[in-house]
Amino acid sequence: MTWLPLLVAAVCLVLAVLSDLILGVRNGVCRPLPHWLCAAAGACCVVAGILAVLSGHQWSWGTDWLSTGWGSGLRLDHLSGLFLTLIGIVEVPVALIFASWARMTRALRRRSLATFHASTVAVLITIVLARDVFTFVLGWEGLTLLFYLLAGYPRHRPGRARASLMTVGISKVGGAALLMGLLLLVATNHATGWQQLGGTSGFTRHGLPYLLLIVAFAAKVGLAPLHVWMPEGYAAAPGPARALMSGVATLVGFYGLWRTAQVLGRPPLWLIVIILVMSGITALLGIAHTTIQQDLRRLISYSSVENAGLIVTGYGVGLTGIFVGAPMITAVGMLAATLQMITHAVAKSALFGATATFELRAGTTWLDHLRGLGRRMPVSGAVFGIGAVTLAGLPPTAGFVSEWFLLEALLQQFRVDSLILRLALAVAGALLALTAGFATVAFVRIIGLVILGADPDQPTAERRDTGVSGRIGLILLGGSCLALSAAAPWVIHYLARGLTEIVPSMITDHAVSTGWVLGPVFRDFSVLSPTWLWIELPTAAVLTAFVAWLLSGRTLAHVRRVPAWRSATDGRTTPMRYTPFGYANPTRRVLASVLLTRSSVQALENIPEQAGTDIDPRAHEHPTPRLGYRVDVVELFDRYGYQPLLKLLDRVAHTVTRVQSGRLDAYLGYMLGALIILISIAVLR
Repeated sequence: MTWLPLLVAAVCLVLAVLSDLILGVRNGVCRPLPHWLCAAAGACCVVAGILAVLSGHQWSWGTDWLSTGWGSGLRLDHLSGLFLTLIGIVEVPVALIFASWARMTRALRRRSLATFHASTVAVLITIVLARDVFTFVLGWEGLTLLFYLLAGYPRHRPGRARASLMTVGISKVGGAALLMGLLLLVATNHATGWQQLGGTSGFTRHGLPYLLLIVAFAAKVGLAPLHVWMPEGYAAAPGPARALMSGVATLVGFYGLWRTAQVLGRPPLWLIVIILVMSGITALLGIAHTTIQQDLRRLISYSSVENAGLIVTGYGVGLTGIFVGAPMITAVGMLAATLQMITHAVAKSALFGATATFELRAGTTWLDHLRGLGRRMPVSGAVFGIGAVTLAGLPPTAGFVSEWFLLEALLQQFRVDSLILRLALAVAGALLALTAGFATVAFVRIIGLVILGADPDQPTAERRDTGVSGRIGLILLGGSCLALSAAAPWVIHYLARGLTEIVPSMITDHAVSTGWVLGPVFRDFSVLSPTWLWIELPTAAVLTAFVAWLLSGRTLAHVRRVPAWRSATDGRTTPMRYTPFGYANPTRRVLASVLLTRSSVQALENIPEQAGTDIDPRAHEHPTPRLGYRVDVVELFDRYGYQPLLKLLDRVAHTVTRVQSGRLDAYLGYMLGALIILISIAVLR
């Protein structure tokens, strides 16, 4: 009966599209309706996924063409059921936030956004359930189109055109790689079903398709150097659409990676090395840019790049286990990657959902204008703080559990015989350890500014929190960041069932040693109990506070109170305070070789008030010309990779246009020349 929830989900999505197109957006009461229907569809996905994973019942529907094994259709198995569950779990609260935002925003003047939302959910379900390459590619191209539309909505806002073009450009690169890789596999195996594409060897039949599929899915999840669209595309999307793109839709990119490992099996050695090294570089590059961003939207977007690096590193460990024939290494790698993927989806959706509320109330996402706004909005501020602590990898959140598993997985390098793989794992581990340290700095910065900072610079900004459904969605996301940690043993058992097509569940279940105690599959390695931490940490905090109160002579509460994040002063009120730029400056200097930092001093009139400009607030008191200290950072792959390539393509295009003279005899000459060349090639063969 797993098909019944999916049928209900399809009906809900169709009704969502119809309600948006028919009722429109002029009536504020009707605006949330399509998003509520999307939430219902997400709940149906959760039910269908749980039934598929726990019952083991596989459902398939489709048609074969001429009884040759070539056909199209849908199929629900353990792996697709697992990802269907994850999509539904994140989609439900995101849709609730979307409904509240749609009712409260004044910028929603066109009726297509809810249609894009429902269509995105439908396409995600299609991709996960696709049993053949034709259905998969169809859904994948549909997702590319929807990302283009979401990043460019609405079209009249500045920066939307460039963001949507970058998004669709990188997505088309991934789509081309996906199509070529699948065509090679289809031509080799003479079948179109996912389950019939494996069992080959050689570079052109196995290695090259493996590489092309990895490139295709890496473009969607944001692995360097294909990550440059994320800061532009996510930041340009409207409100909670960023959570839809980053937290929900990106899951299908990881599903593609997981499915590739399941279908193609043992990867080439050189491919594993590339994945491990590039994922480590991606994580460090992403957190470096996260630490110095001044716009909250771009900051969270670069954090998605960092998390993509973390997840793919765990995936690389899983591929290492497949290569060396060690199922336990495969289990620990895939388990760590899946846990990190869940953490990223939930926490990133929480951050983007809360940011949509901040932007709606303050009219900006500039960090310096969001000071203390989180304190004025209890639900949004609390969930924002929980999401930030989760992505910083601090206990007792799910981020601590997932990053602990990830680092433990990388420490299993001594069990690998290949020296090259051990070196690659060591490099990835060093890069991830450095990334974890800077992640704490990056998210402490935004917590200090957005939640603990002084009142916002915009006193007229609305301080009301989001609507009822939005608060419910945010609470679900924030609670999930905490509950996933407390329920980690049960989560691991569920993931073991979902990953059974890649590695036997009985091996992955070894991560749960006894009861609530967890270990990285290998019982002779270190153990941890996130569930006990939920009991011990609050108890220790209460006992510490009680003992301190007794030892202080009951005067602990009688202290001089000053505004949060004020440097030690004698109480005088001054305009001096931490700025987002100033707080990030030490990190900017430490990571100067990664960020390619460039400093300059210019006249203040020539410097826009943007990130990277630190202006003396008392400059107007001095008669001398005002100067500004400007620091620019460079997107490495964009500056030295894509920009030179685009310039070269532009020159080639201008050169080629010269042959378009418009003369008929010239075109006949081109055709004659092409014909002569083709005949020559045929004769030589």
